[in-house]
Amino acid sequence: MPNIRAIFTSQNATDMDYQQVLNEIYSEITPFVGKGKVADYIPALARVDANQFAMAVVTIDGKVFSVGDSATPFSIQSISKALTFTMAFAKHGDRVWERVGKEPSGNAFNSLVQLEYEQGIPRNPFINAGALVISDLILSLYDNPLESLRGFARELSANSTTDYNAEVALSEMEHGNRNAALAYFMRSFGNVTHNIDQVLNFYFHQCSLEMNAVDLARSFLFLANHGVIPNTGRRVLTQSQAKRTSALMLTTGLYNESGEFAFRVGIPAKSGVGGGIVGVIPQLLAVAAWSPALNKYGNSTAAFEALERFTTKTGVSVF
Repeated sequence: MPNIRAIFTSQNATDMDYQQVLNEIYSEITPFVGKGKVADYIPALARVDANQFAMAVVTIDGKVFSVGDSATPFSIQSISKALTFTMAFAKHGDRVWERVGKEPSGNAFNSLVQLEYEQGIPRNPFINAGALVISDLILSLYDNPLESLRGFARELSANSTTDYNAEVALSEMEHGNRNAALAYFMRSFGNVTHNIDQVLNFYFHQCSLEMNAVDLARSFLFLANHGVIPNTGRRVLTQSQAKRTSALMLTTGLYNESGEFAFRVGIPAKSGVGGGIVGVIPQLLAVAAWSPALNKYGNSTAAFEALERFTTKTGVSVF
């Protein structure tokens, strides 16, 4: 079987002028910026200016390309679920599948519908119920979970200032009744074991992590690099675990629009209601786009469009 790196190289992907590609996308994306609405069910996010856009590419060999508001930090929200899942998967291995599934849910990311007839086992770790189970697991696996996650995010982003946004975390807590209901319901099946307030506190803080587009792209390079952080050489996941994490992102990473994203964009990715989407091209790069206005599925309208244009213009995808 040919090496995927060789396939990309044959398409001149490694020699491509990514800055020119981003510049072209930036000049074309204006009609999509501000189209939709910001995540107003979290008051701290409702105040974000919808008319912002950023995009960044970071290659495995360290090159950085960006356009727009790429230095502006934003709340990564559900993108953090990929990071906490990585932390759990790295320490707990395949035992994680005893607590959470691997399949698309077919329901809204904060839905209660499937949990009862599936005995409190969430379909995947990227819907809210699944992320809460992962949060519960992390409370068991790490002595100081919030400090461990912050340290991990700083290591991946290579930015020592990466941190939680206290205002966003508090806003999440004050409007988190649906997530509390999910946690209590799963506890009734024995799939959440810790104090619910502790689980929710960790979950709301993880969602409040802030990064800019460049740092977000850099944070996912370890998945593009078979589980190894390129700039330090530290292995975070085994090659098999990295493959499986990327596969989960491809099939479940964009809520109920994951299939459409795979069809149109063709790369593993994870989105968040803060307006960010980050994707990976194996053995090549990570790419992030951000614009706060969301479509009906909770994904950024402009970021989705920008990433589709990126894979179309560059010719790179996993297919």
